[in-house]
Amino acid sequence: MAAEEAGSVSGAPACLCLLCGLPAAGKSTLAGRILGAAALQGWRASVVPYDDLIPEQAFRTRAMEESVEMQEMHTEWKLHRQAVLQCIERFLLKPEALAEPPSSSQINSAAWERCVRALLQPEGLKADGAPLLLLLDDNFYYPSMRYEVCQLARKYSLGFCQVSLQCDLESCISRNQTRSQPIPTEVILEMVKRLESPNPQKNSWEKHSISLNSTDNLSKCDIQQVMELISSALSNPMSPAEDDTEQKEADRLKCATSVVHQADQACRRLISEAMKTARENQVPPEHMRSLAAQLNESKATFLQDLRKQFLQEVPFVHEEDIDVEHVVKRAVDIFDAKKKEILLRILNDCR
Repeated sequence: MAAEEAGSVSGAPACLCLLCGLPAAGKSTLAGRILGAAALQGWRASVVPYDDLIPEQAFRTRAMEESVEMQEMHTEWKLHRQAVLQCIERFLLKPEALAEPPSSSQINSAAWERCVRALLQPEGLKADGAPLLLLLDDNFYYPSMRYEVCQLARKYSLGFCQVSLQCDLESCISRNQTRSQPIPTEVILEMVKRLESPNPQKNSWEKHSISLNSTDNLSKCDIQQVMELISSALSNPMSPAEDDTEQKEADRLKCATSVVHQADQACRRLISEAMKTARENQVPPEHMRSLAAQLNESKATFLQDLRKQFLQEVPFVHEEDIDVEHVVKRAVDIFDAKKKEILLRILNDCR
């Protein structure tokens, strides 16, 4: 099937709009208001809520002592995200099969059915050329997560845009506590460290992006701005890149993610070793908690700095151009020295 045929569902233009930001930043509330505005425009629109589609266990936060089990969970979580995109692509290719559940067991079938049912009228799928809008509701804190969706939009000549909600940390934590099933505060604090908001100046594929302050209620003007962004994306769908600039950006991002991922694994092992050494030295519980907190905070800062350095300073594009294992080892040696310093300080405090 040609890209134009797949991207124009039932002959109509289509757009993938990402709603990104911290948990409780107001993404779901914004999605509801966009749905109302889209209905007034005569658009078919639906929300793709990752929290509902992906099983709860895939979002579990890290334990104090992380090991292979937690790393396997991280890998599984990435597979769940890919499964969501596969469901979207399957719909684009075969919109007449809306009611069929996804083939992947990694997706909540009932939640997906609700997504696509919202695009149906009693008499069936509209065929009058009304634009199709899918609102992807997730944190999307890494550019690599957003770029996966951009690639899908480009593959099928869809519109692509992003709305980033900027909400202060205190408000997010406060709102989260009022939820029936709040996310652990540690998860939000960890995400703050990792969050990389859309950057059109750095990433050309993020040019259709806006940022809204959602600490207070969004205004009608904000919603109008979002609708204008979506309209522009619908009128200017993605097309195959004419040069390799975007691919180079993607390759650099992929390599940085690989290096940080492997460094993260190595750092977790070092933290486990440090905790074991502390137990063998009969470090009191309160000092054990302090050791774990200091090591995890140091790791988070280290990985964040490593990622920034790779994206901004390292002169390469392809992963095969560098010895990833060597780079990871040199980087982790730095964290190992910091780990030993923290452990020694704790042990001295206990003497």
